[in-house]
Amino acid sequence: MIRKIFIAFVTSFSFSVVQAQTTQEQPGADLIVINAKIFTGSRAQPEASALAVKNGRIYSVGSDADILGLKNSNTEIIDARSRTLIPGIIDAHIHVLNDLAYNYNVRWDGVPTLRRALTMLSEQAARTPKGQWVKVIGGWSPYQFEENRFPTLDELRSAVPDRPLIVQYAYNQAFLNKQAIEALGVGTDRFPKVPDTEFERDSRGNPTGVIHGYTWLFLALESMVPQPTFDEQVSSMVYSIHGLNRFGVTSIIDNGGRWPYPEAQARVDVLARDNRLNVRMPFVDLQLGDGGPVNMVDLEIEAITKTAPISAGQNLHPTLAHGHEYRGAGEVLSGAVHDHENFDRPAVIIEPEKMRRFVEQDVMKLVQRRIPFRMHVSYNENISPFLDALEKVNETISLDGLKWSLEHAETISPENIARVKKLGGGIALDAKMALHGDGFIRTYGRQKALETPRLRMLVDSGIPLAMTTDAFRAATFNPWVAVSWMVSGKAVSGSEILAENNRLSRAEALKLFTSGAAWFMNAEAELGIIAPGNLADFAVLDRDYFAVPEDQISSISSVLTIVGGKVVFGAQDYSALSPKLPDILPAWSPVKYFGSYHGEK
Repeated sequence: MIRKIFIAFVTSFSFSVVQAQTTQEQPGADLIVINAKIFTGSRAQPEASALAVKNGRIYSVGSDADILGLKNSNTEIIDARSRTLIPGIIDAHIHVLNDLAYNYNVRWDGVPTLRRALTMLSEQAARTPKGQWVKVIGGWSPYQFEENRFPTLDELRSAVPDRPLIVQYAYNQAFLNKQAIEALGVGTDRFPKVPDTEFERDSRGNPTGVIHGYTWLFLALESMVPQPTFDEQVSSMVYSIHGLNRFGVTSIIDNGGRWPYPEAQARVDVLARDNRLNVRMPFVDLQLGDGGPVNMVDLEIEAITKTAPISAGQNLHPTLAHGHEYRGAGEVLSGAVHDHENFDRPAVIIEPEKMRRFVEQDVMKLVQRRIPFRMHVSYNENISPFLDALEKVNETISLDGLKWSLEHAETISPENIARVKKLGGGIALDAKMALHGDGFIRTYGRQKALETPRLRMLVDSGIPLAMTTDAFRAATFNPWVAVSWMVSGKAVSGSEILAENNRLSRAEALKLFTSGAAWFMNAEAELGIIAPGNLADFAVLDRDYFAVPEDQISSISSVLTIVGGKVVFGAQDYSALSPKLPDILPAWSPVKYFGSYHGEK
């Protein structure tokens, strides 16, 4: 009897062991990409033809033969067909959560002629329901058009005769038709009284519909037009991220906007809980308040310590590494010292004593609490007093180990580059000069434009450095427009905008959107290069970035974008791999008919 029990126990135990072994994870790769021209971004292994992915990370990088030896019966194998493969693009300064009405907007990004842009408005006006507006909100430049000019008011009125229309150019000016003028109360007490707003007027003194201003004006206007529902905001986020994936973007840092923490995060949660957030999306928080003068730093501290406590680096995404991490305060830390970036007007210079008080009283609070921060500052005249005061803060409380950066810094001097580096900060540049550099030339002169920003000096300095888009309003979200400008020195108009000795090689330019940008995510150890152990974020391009003529660089897009080993975008040979997008909301959305970028539809 005892023997029978023993045999039964051994049999049962052996079966359990065998069952456990069969359910254990198989050795080998989950995904293998072969026959690729891989730019790894790694000095140790600059090139390869294949890579393997396991559990969302790069498993191995090498030759086709070596990597194929890692396959098992479940491995998915993708043939890149000799295409170029690069690390996933990281846009370290963008505003997805500021554009939750993305699906309401006609996107003129990349449209080559004004004639086509006006036709798009006319077509959209015919399908826009009564009570809604026809809108173009940023992302374009008059210099991109073959006609090399703005639309006239007559052209806009003809294109959209029976719906309110607003066409916004960056944060510089807006064009309104008659219905929009009436709806907004232009020229009446109903129109927001924002400083530095200028109205163009006709011979009778009536507003024509052209309005010039700065950031706060256009944020106010956006709050006065019809707003999307919660579901439409979520849909807008899905489609804006899809547009980014199309260009090989796999990570972004959202740099704040109208919807602050924790309100904005409710939209992200909808995608995160279903594992549908197809980009890593750390965020920097901007607290604008409910109108009127506010202390943005105090509001930020209250939001993250009382309203919904969160600490720097805390990830709100349940499964995706760096999925939705809190990365600190900014980019606007105070409305009183915000210097905007309207190149059609002279630089906004902040009174140095005001800047000093702001740093000593408010930035000090962030340093004391070890809250990372990002400071919007465009002009060197404002960078100098900011650094003067920050150096004083550093004497009292060390900045060592605290991630902070200057955002934009277009005209930063060599001396201030050195000071930022000594204080351990970074600089997140942007590509507005690529779109708006012709306006900069008219305001400041060609010689100044040729050295704005000091790309070569910044790269050579070794300072933590990224190039960004600052989309979706100030500039286009297509990072390849920025890359083209850095390499060729030419703006979208074709004008020379960077001196020859101020340009970058193709590898250097790409690194500012990959390994350089990873520093700002605090992820430089696992993002930005194709290397074993790194997160499996990469893109297969539709053409060879390192070989195509310079004038084709801005037209590059991805045919396969992968985040964490998961396909988030596929085109051409890989269309069948692309995840199906939900129906767009609203059904009349311009994005549904035109796509997010010229040529997508």
